[in-house]
Amino acid sequence: MADILLVEDQENPRKAISRLLKNKGYIVEEAQDGQKALDILRSRFFDLVITDVKMEPIDGMQVLKETRKIWLDTEVIVITAYGTIESAVEATKLGAFNYIQKPFNNEEFLSVVYNALENKTTREKTEHFLQENIIINSKQMKRIFDQVSQVARTDSTILITGESGTGKELIAKAIHANSLRSNKSLITVNCSSLPENLLESELFGHVRGAFTGAIKDKKGLFQEANKGTIFLDEIGEIPLQTQVKLLRVLQEGEIRRVGDNISIHVDVRIIAATNRNLEEEIEKRNFREDLYYRLNVIPIHIPALRLRRDEIIPLVDHFLEKYSKKLNKDIPSISPQAMSLLKNYHWPGNVRELENIIERVVTLTNKNILGTKDFLFNLPNSHKNMMRRRKKDQDLTLAEAERIHILECLDRCSGNQKLSAQMLGISTTTLWRKLKGYKINLEEMKQ
Repeated sequence: MADILLVEDQENPRKAISRLLKNKGYIVEEAQDGQKALDILRSRFFDLVITDVKMEPIDGMQVLKETRKIWLDTEVIVITAYGTIESAVEATKLGAFNYIQKPFNNEEFLSVVYNALENKTTREKTEHFLQENIIINSKQMKRIFDQVSQVARTDSTILITGESGTGKELIAKAIHANSLRSNKSLITVNCSSLPENLLESELFGHVRGAFTGAIKDKKGLFQEANKGTIFLDEIGEIPLQTQVKLLRVLQEGEIRRVGDNISIHVDVRIIAATNRNLEEEIEKRNFREDLYYRLNVIPIHIPALRLRRDEIIPLVDHFLEKYSKKLNKDIPSISPQAMSLLKNYHWPGNVRELENIIERVVTLTNKNILGTKDFLFNLPNSHKNMMRRRKKDQDLTLAEAERIHILECLDRCSGNQKLSAQMLGISTTTLWRKLKGYKINLEEMKQ
């Protein structure tokens, strides 16, 4: 049962609230002023702090501030008889779960307490799920984690954006796993993998005889996901005709099977994802503006891996451990030069590409220490390198082969001359002379 610290300078209200909470099974400790509350908080953890605002010499707002500093996972409810909109906004900005004005209804008060503690539980479950499945080592991903914690137990529609391979589906799974629908199905639909003529039937179902081959009635995925969650991956690929029907689901909570004239009610939470810029698609008339706004209630954007390089080393360590255990191998270490190569590579395929590379290298190696060569020839060539090697079947002079090799190293190291020189086994001065001799323009390579 939850531990609650109750901070109230008036004895009678404090005793009444304490008795109310204890009758519901909560463990309650009382503090008669703000200073006493902070002394108690510095000595032990509480799941919830309930504090009055108007107290001397330390008021409830200061208790709220200090609580958030001492125990980040402790929820805070602020109560006051002198409530104003300004103080409510301030309390919310400082991290209060709720702001209640006296006098209050006991049942409503207990409901707020219950919801605050449920919010804490959800956040802890979300944190555990993300730690098990997603590396959180950058400010961007920590902000996303906070968003997931906040929205998981709501029914709001969510639009997750980001490049392919950034982990959009993992975020969708985290939201569902910590939602009130977690005991029901999460149905994942890759909208780009279904032919246009079959997409509506898959999503909404069909009746017998609706089209050639429809020999019996079929439930759609929205019906299969009833009471649960449906994850529409690559939502930007849905044709305009299907977008109209999807809009109806969002507006009315109803679907209509292909070939049917009867609407069916469904209770489904929708999480959508796309690697496209839907605002640009709206301008091109490829995506409906009204559908976009219905989907984009809670936007979550996952940045590309190259924009959160702090994640690369922990991700590498995570995947090394994962695939070493899977393949029953000792976990190899990576040389500093190889790690520098991985940190400076631009990772167009994001986390998915990194995971695939680590799996491939661990599968193929028998070494204890992985070097740059283990990764250099496993990192896929960019289209520029493919063009440079278009004459690979023809005879090359030594100078031409050297020039191609230097270009490849520079491309893999995103133009980092020091790292490229290390890979080539030459000094940066020698590399500079060769760049000048081969008339290699680094600025042109970046374009």
